[in-house]
Amino acid sequence: MHCEVPPRSSKFAGMAKTTSLRCRVVEGKDLPAKDVSGSSDPYCVVKVDNEVVARTATVWKSLNPFWGEEYTLRLPRGFRSLAIYVLDEDTIGQDDVIGKVSLSHQQISAEPRGVDSWLSLAPVNPEEEVQGEIHLELCVPEQGHPRVLRCHLIEASKDSTKGWFQLLPFPSTTEDHRGQLGALRLTVRLVEDTVLPPHYYQPLIQLLTEPILCPDKPPDSTALAMLEEVISGESRQDVATKLVKIFLGQGLAVPLLDYLTTRELARTTDPNTLFRSNSLASKSMEQFMKAVGLPYLHEVLKPVLNRIFEEKKYVELDPGKMELSRGRRISFKGSLSEAQVQESSLELLKGYLGDIVDAIVGSVEKCPLPMRVAFQQLRRRVQERFPLAQHKEVRYFSISGFLFLRFFAPAVLSPKLFGLREQHADPRTGRTLLLLAKALQSIGNLGLQLGQGKEPWMAPLNAILLPSVTRVRAFLDHLVTVENVEVGEELVPPGRSQPSATIKEGFLHTCTAGGSSLLPRFAFKKRHFWLSTQVLTYSKSPQGQVCCSIPMEQVRVVEQVDEGTFQHPHVLQVVAQDEARQLHTTYIQCKLCPGTRCTGVTGVPALV
Repeated sequence: MHCEVPPRSSKFAGMAKTTSLRCRVVEGKDLPAKDVSGSSDPYCVVKVDNEVVARTATVWKSLNPFWGEEYTLRLPRGFRSLAIYVLDEDTIGQDDVIGKVSLSHQQISAEPRGVDSWLSLAPVNPEEEVQGEIHLELCVPEQGHPRVLRCHLIEASKDSTKGWFQLLPFPSTTEDHRGQLGALRLTVRLVEDTVLPPHYYQPLIQLLTEPILCPDKPPDSTALAMLEEVISGESRQDVATKLVKIFLGQGLAVPLLDYLTTRELARTTDPNTLFRSNSLASKSMEQFMKAVGLPYLHEVLKPVLNRIFEEKKYVELDPGKMELSRGRRISFKGSLSEAQVQESSLELLKGYLGDIVDAIVGSVEKCPLPMRVAFQQLRRRVQERFPLAQHKEVRYFSISGFLFLRFFAPAVLSPKLFGLREQHADPRTGRTLLLLAKALQSIGNLGLQLGQGKEPWMAPLNAILLPSVTRVRAFLDHLVTVENVEVGEELVPPGRSQPSATIKEGFLHTCTAGGSSLLPRFAFKKRHFWLSTQVLTYSKSPQGQVCCSIPMEQVRVVEQVDEGTFQHPHVLQVVAQDEARQLHTTYIQCKLCPGTRCTGVTGVPALV
């Protein structure tokens, strides 16, 4: 949705202009082997104007790695280029540079819909990389020889400051390896926004929320209905994300989901295809679960996933992928047979899957109330649309399709993308996670497709899956049993706090000011942060006891501290006022701060 914004004047005082770059490092292919094992351990470093702004996790032992990591980089309007370097991580010695992809500002801005393609990696010669910048004053004297150019050296620096000249060595005669270093798939889009003060957006918010607050209006003539009709598949994710955020802010997220799912139900004639497509309703429910339920997801899955990562057991059911020599790692009696590997794998999968299912079915009371109310209303609408006894399974599948196929299973498959792990899984652990994710998908499908797939070697798991389906049905019945709550009503009983959506989570460094004495550099401690819509909380570890909570309404100032104060870069000062009107200051070191290159990568910068 675009609108014309008039030139800045006193009427629009307070508006801000932001430039952001949405960069998704998707995957690589045909990378060269850098290790003696004939493989590589690749990761990517993202640079804007030669400044590092992000780093992906390492994908171990892969020449065709998948990262799928996405960053929103806040940029100065005059930035020049984006570069993504692919490196091979070495446990001993220096990491090897495999190659890079560079995109200029002009190349990115020339594609309004963004760049989304495979790009060949170019060789990197460290001696040809930017070595810093120099600030010069150049002029031709009014008097004297006409071919004289006067150059005044003002300052040299490694900052990427506007108007500076990059220092580059002479070009090298290194052989061109283009096309032989593999390729990198990227999606990059430049977004330049003019942000007005909040009250200017009230008419738009009223227009969007009208079908919720005024349900008597014909549904097909509302702004939401028209928006649903005109958006394309590629923009549906962005629209769903923004709608969920807007309606969460208005306390109307559950009514929004009810409105969208009701419209989709009205268009659906075959219940077996319900919510199968990536419609606006499906994408909005998916984004709602991530916004509201991420702490719940972590609490349910993190313990068993941590154990899987730590144990690194060899698990395989597909005979075509079995490496029987690996049996020596399981038994000292020599290589195992195919049947023995399958038997040991089934036992391991049974244990892991049993723990996951136990955690899920026992988590009803931990599930955020807004999610439970949304699922309750969804079941009600499904039963109204398909009331016949032959369609009784739809009331279960409509919820499990979201909760298992779009929430639990993807998180098990790629824990890094859901913040459950700091690194991607190694190939052995990744295979275990893939098999478990397939099993969860079968459970989410209520076992209806067991025996019909193209992977007959998964059949031995059926004896484990069928009892789990029965337990999941009971779990779903319990999950949607929420008394005395209607859509549009207060979602939280008296005495409990409003639901809080997690914005960011991760590790940062912090210290608390005490008295007037100077804080030493080593006063900063590593802490795990949760930044939600209502509170900033941190503890010593993800599972540790909360050390401090700062409600958002108590925050008075968030500003960047001069780097020389602590000899630390990117330090934020957060000043909060408690109920006794006393001011408390907390210093937080981030990866990046507002005003540099990126905000929100690690969490706290999203405060400002």
